[in-house]
Amino acid sequence: MDRTVLDRTVDWAKLPYFLAVARGGSLRAAAETLGGTHATVDRNLKALENAYGVRLFDRSKSGLSLTTAGEALVPLAQEAEASIIAARRRLQGLDREASGTVRLSVPTPFASAILPGILAGFEAAYPEIELDITVTNRFEDINRAEADVSLRVAHQVDDDVVGRKLLQYGAGIYASEDYIAQTFPEAGPKGEGLQWVGWGDSAPLPDWVRDSPFPRARVRYRARSPSLIAHLVRTGVGMSYMPCWVAHFVPGLALVPGTEVALDRTIWLLLHSDLQRTTRVRLLVDHLAKELRAMRPVFLGPLA
Repeated sequence: MDRTVLDRTVDWAKLPYFLAVARGGSLRAAAETLGGTHATVDRNLKALENAYGVRLFDRSKSGLSLTTAGEALVPLAQEAEASIIAARRRLQGLDREASGTVRLSVPTPFASAILPGILAGFEAAYPEIELDITVTNRFEDINRAEADVSLRVAHQVDDDVVGRKLLQYGAGIYASEDYIAQTFPEAGPKGEGLQWVGWGDSAPLPDWVRDSPFPRARVRYRARSPSLIAHLVRTGVGMSYMPCWVAHFVPGLALVPGTEVALDRTIWLLLHSDLQRTTRVRLLVDHLAKELRAMRPVFLGPLA
């Protein structure tokens, strides 16, 4: 490491010990002020003297007294202390203001159907808070600062983050009303003659097909986009297992007769623990949680 950088690091770390001794007149008084020990204060003070190459205090039985070099350092150390305090207060003040940027990560299905109205309401309430939004089905890493707030859909979240468990959503087998009317009357009891719009499974018979009421229906389409799947189903090419809220926003879809909706995954709001007291982050999380929970009937569908 560069010697200049090392010395600068020593300065910032040791100056509080220097000021505490200068103000208290002894190692013991400084230790009480800083909440440390006599030995810790002495060790840090000697490290600072070694870094500067001068004695800052004369030591005697009655205590410590400033040398000429120590007296010269006092006002400079006080200025540094004042700057650090001012910076802390300034940053804390910013965190209390409803302004600044929040990086939000949201899954693709939520981006077009659910969030625009919710985010428009947030913008109207807090016009000074800017949102940097990433739309992705990949789990953004909160701990690696890829996002400040992440909206996720999962059965369980094991990350070392602060998480709000909002609500579970329902899911069922949906098809277009025309597909149900035209195809189901001629279908076999195990789904013969029907078609699935699948979720990208490469297996010839995925578990979700085998465990369904229609294990003999053909998997005609495999897609990895919930929006594409929903609109394919809407055109009448087949049926698919999908969240109730997706069916709510796509006109013309209906729950397949004889099937039921069941609780599926949970909607989570995640943020790093260091940001939970940051005003702009907390305001966004509170707003998202309130608005999404208000949509409970939409998420639960027939289970509401």
